[in-house]
Amino acid sequence: MEAHGNWLMTPLVLLAAAVLAVPLARGLKLGAILGYLVAGVLLGPQVLGLISHPATVLEIGEFGVVLMMFLVGLELEPKRLWAMRRPIFGWGSAQMLGCAALLLAPAFWLDADWHAAVIAALGLAMSSTAVALSTLNEKNLGGTRAGQSVISVALLQDIAAIPVLALVPLLASQGRPAAGQSSAKLWLALGALVAIVLGGRLLMRPLLRWIARSGTPEIFTAASLLLVLSTAMLMQKVGLSMALGAFAAGVLLAESEYRRALEADLEPFKGLLLGMFFIAVGMGLDLAVIWQRPMAVLGLLAALWICKGLVLWMLSRWMDLPRMERPVFVILLAQGGEFGFVVFQLAEQATLLDAAQRSVLVAAVALSLALTPALLAWAQRRAGKETRSSPHALNEQQDSPVIIAGFGRYGQIIGRMLNASGVSATVLDHDADTVESLRRFGWRVFWGDATRLELLRIAGADTAHVLVIAVDDVNHSLKIAEIARQHFPHLTLVARARNVQHYYALRDLGVSLIERETLDSALMSARSVMEKIGWTPHAARQLAWRFRRHSVEQMEQMRPHRGDLDTLIAMSKQGRQQLEDRLAQERRALADGQGGRPWQEPEHPQSDTR
Repeated sequence: MEAHGNWLMTPLVLLAAAVLAVPLARGLKLGAILGYLVAGVLLGPQVLGLISHPATVLEIGEFGVVLMMFLVGLELEPKRLWAMRRPIFGWGSAQMLGCAALLLAPAFWLDADWHAAVIAALGLAMSSTAVALSTLNEKNLGGTRAGQSVISVALLQDIAAIPVLALVPLLASQGRPAAGQSSAKLWLALGALVAIVLGGRLLMRPLLRWIARSGTPEIFTAASLLLVLSTAMLMQKVGLSMALGAFAAGVLLAESEYRRALEADLEPFKGLLLGMFFIAVGMGLDLAVIWQRPMAVLGLLAALWICKGLVLWMLSRWMDLPRMERPVFVILLAQGGEFGFVVFQLAEQATLLDAAQRSVLVAAVALSLALTPALLAWAQRRAGKETRSSPHALNEQQDSPVIIAGFGRYGQIIGRMLNASGVSATVLDHDADTVESLRRFGWRVFWGDATRLELLRIAGADTAHVLVIAVDDVNHSLKIAEIARQHFPHLTLVARARNVQHYYALRDLGVSLIERETLDSALMSARSVMEKIGWTPHAARQLAWRFRRHSVEQMEQMRPHRGDLDTLIAMSKQGRQQLEDRLAQERRALADGQGGRPWQEPEHPQSDTR
């Protein structure tokens, strides 16, 4: 296939290019994506010619985008996705239609063919899911409001791929297609989505459970890849976005017990395949068009950024995004997208666009993809200079004995108790709105992301005694714990766990002082219930304390077996029975000692000793 007729040459060249280009690009603070793109340009047929068929690499690399969307879906439970319906369909639709309308306007002034103009505008209105989500992950911005907004808009664009693709043959035939064909395609697409939903509920989890029982990790990895591949192929067969199908499958498994195992197995494949995708995009960049028609390409690139940037900036204001996060939202969505390549190729086949027009459009989109990481790095450096002069930024070395990362509803309680006891703490929170609001109430909170090593150093991690990890986002929490364990081993980590899975992940990182955020509040409510039905405050308190101790002990006992569902169920039933037997014995002993019922009302029931 490739140079010298040796099939090993292609993977050898790709891996060598990635190993050399990406560290160099990161060293220049340009980001890994730009490194991949530049490597692709150099490897392509128009420069060194080491790989002469970039289309093949692109087809393989597109699977990296599919894996990425599956992993994004794993982070969004169905309830959370439903809560995001307004930003997805509201703001996402506003971005798509607003950008397309603004890009379409010059075509009418230039008296261009409106059929071709509509397809070109819709193709340019799409943004790159691969670049946007990879950049969010690389720069750890996924947990910010801007990052969540980018994900919402990207999901709408994947959904919009269906009508945009259907529109190309409609416009090509001047609006005279067979209505039955369009209707059949729509029903086929809906049927495929229903099949994924039902398959996820009825087949995926039992299948993964059966494979996990085999005790062969490599087969579980193969099953993970098979799951994503089959879902993507089903979507492709019915004319839908492969990434959309993979995302739906991920959402359906977001609440399963195999979520973390799937993430761990697929993450390495996602990174490598995404790298191939970006290399292939770089190889497909038509340098001849840029050289022969520079004004057309650069003019279209400028129009793309200006029109989309204007719409996105207005949206960021209407969405009330923090001012410091708006550049991230605008830049990551103002670029063109890889879906545009598909639209323009289909439009050329349908004779809506000629080869020259398609080449100009593709070149402008590819340049926008290549320049986005550098543009975002420049914007962040500029924002860094602004925030360092802001009173909200942490720019002076701190020496408090305690650092609190995250000052939401959980962290504030810890901070208030420390403050009331005369203990000073350095407080960090990455949400600019939260920082602004808390400062109005007199709290000395600093804006910053605690996953940044240099920020932890300025916060005084080298000399502090305790780091409280109270952030909402699970991935951020684990990242902070990992950094602290690696660079500040003397720090005592006190962490908040959102759920049992989060608890186990923190324990795997060596964190021992962990509190599940709802455990104690639930136990306090249980105590109130017990007292209201006649238990004494002392007996209710003792019961809650023993239940708490048993719950923590049982979690530790179950931790080594968390991948074996049958063992977990058996241990859970056994632990529940042991607790019931132990408490029954204590109730009998207490009743014998009181000469009556253990829930007998005290003489002064209002004297609660809590």
